[in-house]
Amino acid sequence: MAVVMMTGAPPLIHRIAHFRGVASPIVRDGGALAGLVLSAAGAAGLTSIEAPIVRALPRDGLAVVLLLDLGHIAVHTIPDREIAVVDLLVAAGRDPRTAVDVFARKFGVPAAA
Repeated sequence: MAVVMMTGAPPLIHRIAHFRGVASPIVRDGGALAGLVLSAAGAAGLTSIEAPIVRALPRDGLAVVLLLDLGHIAVHTIPDREIAVVDLLVAAGRDPRTAVDVFARKFGVPAAA
């Protein structure tokens, strides 16, 4: 593994938001979840480079990945446990909390600490 040392402010911000108690049917709906990822990116001022990639996972879960011009938003759902995990890698100067807030409103639960 290569380690790159940088000086100055980091060019990327990485955040992970865990949502528990997500009973919303959106966690089983690939199209709706892809739309939510696009909405969250737009609200945070992030620019995507292609349409979201949606893949089915075991136990009715979904993985949705949106590639950004610098970074990504990835969502993994585990509906039978009412869990959704959102992984955000965004350019410095952007606030990933704005995107997390969009997910929290749609899922109907706050992100777990």
